[in-house]
Amino acid sequence: MRIDIRPILLVIGLLLATLGISMMAPAIVDLMADNGDWQVFAASGILTVLIGAGLYGGARGTTTHLGTKQAFIMTVGTWVTLAFFGALPYYWSGIVPTFTDAFFESMSGLTTTGSTVITGLDNAPPGILLWRGIQQWLGGLGIIVMAVAVLPMLQIGGMQLFKIEAFDAAEKIMPRATQISGSITIAFVFFTALCVFAYLAAGMALDDAVIHAMTTVSTGGFSTKDASLGFYDSDMIDAIAVLFMIIGSIPFILYVKAVRDNNASPLWKDSQVRVFLSVLGVLVLIAWSLYPGPADGEADRGFIFALFNVTSIVTGTGYVTVDYGVWGPSSAMFFFIIMFIGGCAGSTSCGIKIFRFQVLYETLKQHIKSIFFPNGVFVMRFNSRVLDDNVATAVMSFLFLYIAVFFVIASLLSLTGLDFITSLSAAGSAISNVGPGLGLQIGPTGTYKELGDMAKWILSAAMLIGRLELFTVLVLFVPRFWRS
Repeated sequence: MRIDIRPILLVIGLLLATLGISMMAPAIVDLMADNGDWQVFAASGILTVLIGAGLYGGARGTTTHLGTKQAFIMTVGTWVTLAFFGALPYYWSGIVPTFTDAFFESMSGLTTTGSTVITGLDNAPPGILLWRGIQQWLGGLGIIVMAVAVLPMLQIGGMQLFKIEAFDAAEKIMPRATQISGSITIAFVFFTALCVFAYLAAGMALDDAVIHAMTTVSTGGFSTKDASLGFYDSDMIDAIAVLFMIIGSIPFILYVKAVRDNNASPLWKDSQVRVFLSVLGVLVLIAWSLYPGPADGEADRGFIFALFNVTSIVTGTGYVTVDYGVWGPSSAMFFFIIMFIGGCAGSTSCGIKIFRFQVLYETLKQHIKSIFFPNGVFVMRFNSRVLDDNVATAVMSFLFLYIAVFFVIASLLSLTGLDFITSLSAAGSAISNVGPGLGLQIGPTGTYKELGDMAKWILSAAMLIGRLELFTVLVLFVPRFWRS
């Protein structure tokens, strides 16, 4: 059956034009700072808008209904195309030496991973710093809309649990997504503005506050400093970041419902939110116990370090304030494990969403009960609703594939010459969209700059696969997808 690509081109064209228009903001900032890079952003923006407008104009007038196959292609095609054009300012400005580096940085930004190949951020052009923040902000907003409107319909990894009644058919994706994305965008802008004011009150400069607010609420982790938020050495800034990283990791649809119903109770009544916050609290206490203690003459800030860095890793943000890799072998293993744990579905966070662990627990509990009571009838529940067997199967399949893809990526990285620790942590960080890995090269205080080109392309693909929930990308490589 022939796939009509016109609706796909319509969406990609519209989003490309939006991306191109957003490039004008760093162009204006660079122009005001008398930095020549404004021409790079202006040229990149104009080119991107023209191509986007061309795609949109060529497909305009076609149906806006999307089938399941079209939704798969549109989702992957959108992220790859936006990452390609988003890489142009990095490459043409010369901030990175190769297009490989530029694409890696762009994909890391749009997927809100936070891995970087750029050094010298403290003295980098203001337009580049702003562009990194804008990419993560747009990527965070995009992933929320996709998680609410697209993934539940595609039944990706159990996401059908969060299917909204308005999206009961594939053909309703675009019109319904347009309606609900407006409310989500308002909430996203509101929290970003609130975060800006909080950072300003804590002593950040305006440009730093704006950029960090965009990368905090989007749980992206790009910073304007090589030392990340550790540069500020401020408990107040750390506390603000923790609060808004958590806000970004809670389903945004719950904020919309809370405002619409004038009732905040759904935020706490949602079992996914309660489990996420409980798990986060336990992990912080474990990390605190692993903290080796302050050096001579330093105040004991172990709890703050544990709270900030655990929250940053679990939410997939990737900010750092201290090199937890030197806390000891137990700490390194602990932070490696928790990078796979994610926030809530329908949020900007990454990794294995917390609801999947809940479904896994319910499945194991039912299985154990049926062993002891073979004639019993046990019903699995999630959020007080009966859990269908197909959801449990989808989650189990996702977890198995997640582990398999992780080991494949790690093996491919090792073949490029990376050591065992770097390969494992880079693979885990990329597929979970966390940012920092472990070891001297890509650890909390390192960058991905020195990795080879092949490793960077592998990691770019891994970031995309992890951000789009694995099946969305991998299904395109199944021949039957294109035949049937």
